[in-house]
Amino acid sequence: MPLQRIVRVCLEHPTSVVCVAGVETLVDIYGSVPEGTETFEVYGTPGVDIYISPDMERGRERADTRRWHFDASLEIIVVMNSPSNDLNDSHVQISYHSSREPLPLAYAVLYLTCVDVSLDCDLNCEGRQDGNFVDKRQWVWGPRGYGAILLVNCDRDDLSCGVQDNDDQHVRCLQDLEDMSVMVLRTQGPAALFDDHKLVLHTSSYDAERAQVFHVCGPEDTCDAYRHVLGHDKVSYEVPRFHGDEERFFVEGLSFPDAGFTGLISFHVTLLDDSNEAFSASPIFTDTVVFRVAPWIMTPSTLLPLEVYVCRVRNNTCFVDAVAELARKAGCKLTICPQDENRNDRWIQDEMELGYIQAPHKTLPVVFDSPRNGELQDFPYKRILGPDFGYVTREPRDRSVSGLDSFGNLEVSPPVVANGKEYPLGRILIGGNLPGSSGRRVTQVVRDFLHAQKVQPPVELFVDWLAVGHVDEFLSFVPAPNGKGFRMLLASPGACFKLFQEKRKCGHGRALLFQGVVDNEQVKTVSINQVLSNEGLISYNKFVQVQGLWCTCGLPSYPVIAQETVNMLVLGKYLGIPKPFGPIIDGRCCLEEKVRSLLEPLGLHCTFIDDFTPYHMLHGEVHCGTNVRRKPFSFKWWNMVP
Repeated sequence: MPLQRIVRVCLEHPTSVVCVAGVETLVDIYGSVPEGTETFEVYGTPGVDIYISPDMERGRERADTRRWHFDASLEIIVVMNSPSNDLNDSHVQISYHSSREPLPLAYAVLYLTCVDVSLDCDLNCEGRQDGNFVDKRQWVWGPRGYGAILLVNCDRDDLSCGVQDNDDQHVRCLQDLEDMSVMVLRTQGPAALFDDHKLVLHTSSYDAERAQVFHVCGPEDTCDAYRHVLGHDKVSYEVPRFHGDEERFFVEGLSFPDAGFTGLISFHVTLLDDSNEAFSASPIFTDTVVFRVAPWIMTPSTLLPLEVYVCRVRNNTCFVDAVAELARKAGCKLTICPQDENRNDRWIQDEMELGYIQAPHKTLPVVFDSPRNGELQDFPYKRILGPDFGYVTREPRDRSVSGLDSFGNLEVSPPVVANGKEYPLGRILIGGNLPGSSGRRVTQVVRDFLHAQKVQPPVELFVDWLAVGHVDEFLSFVPAPNGKGFRMLLASPGACFKLFQEKRKCGHGRALLFQGVVDNEQVKTVSINQVLSNEGLISYNKFVQVQGLWCTCGLPSYPVIAQETVNMLVLGKYLGIPKPFGPIIDGRCCLEEKVRSLLEPLGLHCTFIDDFTPYHMLHGEVHCGTNVRRKPFSFKWWNMVP
């Protein structure tokens, strides 16, 4: 409810006031009172509601029900709900009485001009029966919540423009408007009122750095019609009346939620009385709307794949062909980054993470560019950023990054419940060091960004014991026909050793690993017996097994499958798994057979891809060398409670 305005009446001459429809005006009758006044009466013309409020406990009564004893504690409240047709076309009359006089001692008259002023936007009130009674100044999470939403306009709809749309103060093409939210200023009242009153749209300097506004000042089918009026160094704008009762504005976000920015942005319109040349304009009424900037959302590997990315380098032709075939089976678009662009940097998973932003009117894919800045550093900005594909990045000021800042170390779970709390968009998983240790961690600016999005609260896992140190080295998620809809796969050296022990008991101790590795003289075959007799290898893998289990102990209760290799490409029911080159027994790789026995009963199709020389020998696997854009969640982020 807007603050009440106080108006003082006098006996010498009528008072005129402008009021706003639906907003209470307090009438002060006590500054000029005839001597001997004992009671008073208050009446208004049709359309003027007048109430007397004796005190807080008794509430209020209609003023025209009786004559009132004069008491300085009484409040007179005037409300008009419909705008005036002419200036001063309504009035309130107060008559002062004494028991010793048959006629009123005096009269005071208050002339009223009512104007309706409203700053409106889509408050996203789906499912609310009381959608017309929500407070525009609040933003409420949850299925019965409400509030306006802004997208960060971080794509580039006009390819001839050298910057992203949120770095530009012009509307370059009409498609750009689809990424913005509409805000409407509605005014109704006598046109003559605005001869000496004005409307000012304004925001804080803080919010002006995080959102900007364009006013429609002409035919909406031309870009020149959209005037930049708020944002950056512009914090206020006197609104001309181009279209009479309704002025349209388009609003876009400039910044994502981050450290020091909750994502909430306020815009205000204030009606100012500018009738007195001797004084500055005085505010009569302010209406406010609050927007929340939509968060960047990651997509887990269990969501439907839409597009697969892979780099072509000098020695991975067979790998690219295998990924292309898998994408074809899954019905995905395939994008290949050529060698002249990647300069032999094949780790496209490490370079970027693909997610999206969403408002009720638009969903926009957005690539999050990692701060690793290898030879692929230009690919997300130059090749992915474009019409309806946004871009965001975070880099530390001192540019100090570690291997943990590659985005193979950034994953997200499917929707889960943990400790009784629902996470309908899953939880982000990032790798770090032991609590209190001085090991590697993801750079602060990336962690701040991820935490500020709120809807996928991150969990930091201990990965600093790994040589590369990425979450995708030891866990992944696959779709599954169970109650949760997925299974979590954990890398398990113990499961591998157990399998080898079983095969040795069955007389296959001489079966060789790494047979069939192509064009790699560095790799020598080794038998099951040799593996199981290597005490150093066994000791190290026991350490790895313990660390792997310990680092996931902070995760929610996921359904787990422990298997030998998890760094895979998940395209719906089609899995691209690193070819393990395990011992060949009865004409088949026993490791492949074990993996099939775990995953195929879930309705999944396993394809083993030879990535040994171009990826495995460089400390990466199939997942590290690919990336996937996926269909957004069907669940809308604003319906959750962070």
